[in-house]
Amino acid sequence: MSPHIISLGELLVEIMRISIDVPHGKVGANYRGPFPSGAPTIFIDSASRMSKPFGFTTGFIGVVGDDEFGTCIVEKLKLDNVDISQVRIEKGKTTGIAFNQYNSDGSRKFIFAAGAAGETTPNDIKEDYFKGIKNLHIMGSALSISKKSRDACYQAIKIAQKKNPKVVISFDPNLRPEMLDIKIILKICQPVLDSCKILLPSGEEAEMLTGIKGEIKACKKLLTLGPEIVVLKQGSKGCTIFTKEEVIYVPGFKVEEIDPTGAGDSFGGAFIVGYLAGWDLEKVAKFANAVGALKVKNFGPMPNTTYEEVNQLILENK
Repeated sequence: MSPHIISLGELLVEIMRISIDVPHGKVGANYRGPFPSGAPTIFIDSASRMSKPFGFTTGFIGVVGDDEFGTCIVEKLKLDNVDISQVRIEKGKTTGIAFNQYNSDGSRKFIFAAGAAGETTPNDIKEDYFKGIKNLHIMGSALSISKKSRDACYQAIKIAQKKNPKVVISFDPNLRPEMLDIKIILKICQPVLDSCKILLPSGEEAEMLTGIKGEIKACKKLLTLGPEIVVLKQGSKGCTIFTKEEVIYVPGFKVEEIDPTGAGDSFGGAFIVGYLAGWDLEKVAKFANAVGALKVKNFGPMPNTTYEEVNQLILENK
């Protein structure tokens, strides 16, 4: 199989505090999990679920350990029709784990046990797998987790562009200062910024990438660094799209928030599907906003939201 939409990087399970402001060091406090996770994994799962009406195929390149955590991630991807033929099982390694703590100020604190999550290498990038590619999605977390994973991302970009000169490279910076120093992160992001067509930062990430205060100014500056489209993710407020010709603000949807984890990555998967479907940017953004909104109504990073449920939410809010 040669999928239309490909992502790569960390496959994790997430173990989540069930109450706010409970530190990881609190002895005896409860967690909930495991939940299939990993930023690029959430992206590809969302893209696959939203691709059903369009016939886009999806695939993932990554590594899990030989354990039940790895199995639960792979089974979720298979359930949602993501091709997992390029997911490798690393003997002697455990599957990556992220322990997640929520805080009342909206911040999160992670403890990572990377395990096999950073074991993706350039050798895992097979040219034949990219023959039908339309979109390659890169996550900053996959650049940060290990040098091997970073080099795999760079190799994937080269092969994708070789196989399809018109391929849409998309990039979610997903900056994780807890994984690497910010100066190093900015350096390793640059080759992807040079190649990507669609950039999907948060306001804080836009400011960090440019060194400019103010998310609007920062996003306009990002347009001068390579991307043709900058999609500012603004959570419950929706998103703002920047191109050289226009700025489009598209408001979000009001829903009851249960768990925001994975909303931005789910948004990204939906945005790419809408873009590849040929929709105008405002329609793409509204669709992606709806997917993100429905995600936060569910506990855990990867829900079972369907395309039909997304359309229903949009219709109810016309």
